[in-house]
Amino acid sequence: MKTFLVIDVGNTQIVLGLFQSNLLQQHWRISSNQAMTADELAWKIEGLIRHTVVDLKKIHGVMIASVVPHLDELLHDACKRILTCDVAFVGSSQVKTGMAVDYKNPREVGADRIVNAIAAKTRFGAPAIVLDCGTATTFDLVSAQGHYAGGLIIPGMQIALEALYQRAAKLPEVSLSPPETLIGRDTISSMQSGIFWSSIDGLNGVIKRLQQLDEYKNAPIIVTGGLSHAILSELHNITAHIAHLTLEGLHTLAMRHFTNAE
Repeated sequence: MKTFLVIDVGNTQIVLGLFQSNLLQQHWRISSNQAMTADELAWKIEGLIRHTVVDLKKIHGVMIASVVPHLDELLHDACKRILTCDVAFVGSSQVKTGMAVDYKNPREVGADRIVNAIAAKTRFGAPAIVLDCGTATTFDLVSAQGHYAGGLIIPGMQIALEALYQRAAKLPEVSLSPPETLIGRDTISSMQSGIFWSSIDGLNGVIKRLQQLDEYKNAPIIVTGGLSHAILSELHNITAHIAHLTLEGLHTLAMRHFTNAE
């Protein structure tokens, strides 16, 4: 079986996955530091892969989904410096996703959201609902016809906390942490509890509204994203928690793209 490197470039982190024999063998997270050079990126990626049993020359292709345009060229150059294979980006004209997009302007949809929808459809069929908890919290819907039907975009919990201390002079900078009690007894615990429970109730409310739609009444709900572990136990009617759903979707596209390109 072929080996693929897949990369999910987010606003906060870059997540890399190494698939071999259709299995995710290794995965890593590095900071989306926009000040990095191609040399620095190449050094980091090469170092991570060299700690595995995979030969850099045996990687068959690299598939990337990016929502940080500034890093695209740097990442492409970094991969080409250390690998001998082709590098492809979701959203480019060369990569065919096989999924129709029902947005008014399909190019507005983030590559990661399309990839999540593809992964959910591959695993669970259609229709399906994906909840991705990251820098932003997003819902992405796959219609009964298998199209990307649209979704919702919500400020992530970390963004909400940052907005509080940046816009309110007397509020401190607070880390995101599940609260021990509903009612905070100091400023920090009050902020943590407020953001956590308002986010939970808001997400459960959206889930309820989506399931009231005839098309999505019995649709599976798949949760993913770096912050999903912090809220998973409080969410309602969840079908599955798949931590690396985006990487799975990228692997599906890598297999299609690089096989067809041969």
